[in-house]
Amino acid sequence: MDLINFKVGHKTISLQILDILLTERYDGNLTSLPNKNPSFLGIKDYMGTPTPIFDLGIILNDQSSSEINRELIQLFKDREQDHKAWLSSLEQTIAHGTPFTKAKDPHQCEFGRWFYSFKTENDDLKALLARFEEPHNQLHQLADKLISLCDEGNKKDALQLLEKERITTYMKLIRLFESAREQIELDHKPIIVFTTLDGRTPHVGLLVDQVEDNVRCDESEIKSLHELTNVGFDIDPQTKRMMRGLIKRGNKHSVIIDPAAIFRPEHLTNYEPEETEEYGLF
Repeated sequence: MDLINFKVGHKTISLQILDILLTERYDGNLTSLPNKNPSFLGIKDYMGTPTPIFDLGIILNDQSSSEINRELIQLFKDREQDHKAWLSSLEQTIAHGTPFTKAKDPHQCEFGRWFYSFKTENDDLKALLARFEEPHNQLHQLADKLISLCDEGNKKDALQLLEKERITTYMKLIRLFESAREQIELDHKPIIVFTTLDGRTPHVGLLVDQVEDNVRCDESEIKSLHELTNVGFDIDPQTKRMMRGLIKRGNKHSVIIDPAAIFRPEHLTNYEPEETEEYGLF
């Protein structure tokens, strides 16, 4: 059996090559229709056939990858603001002697608690995040150092060191926050996979994050749904309807999806093809 693997959030799904008509970059130009199914994004014409498009992220993960990325981008914006406020508070403490109440331990600020628990399979983002630790730790260690200088009567030295760290360590951290947001936006290039039941006409389009690779497997390598549920493998009802089986190779798992399990006609009930405007000479 020849399959193509696609990434959807943290999951890898597989489609038989014979079930795929075409993949194309998703640019959001769909015709929307009233519908209560949150995974139904709208209609796109494929060779003159109106084809419903579904977001596999919502179906498999209960949240679209776009929404997950927006939340992550917002998190980096919020944590950047936290550190701007942190440095401003430290400056007030050094300049005016106000109590410093922000986290001195880099593991205890909001970003630190998130940073040391966050996992990602995105290698580019993982490499970028690894660069955060040094400037983030160095910035937080600055608090005790500057407060100690003030306590010893070296307020001027403390202010000079603060200014030096502002244009070096602090700015390095701020640039990393900006780069992380840009990396997330750059990496997310979703595609639509047009599927077919008869090898000719489109059935549904599935929105996925990216194409991974091609694989060939024997039927014997596929774990059936019955085998999985017998060993306590938890499968939500919607995924269960679509799932043909599970492939495990090394530490990697992929779920074989049956696009025929997504019902199509109901999503076309209110669809009317857009009229082509004709232009004449006057």
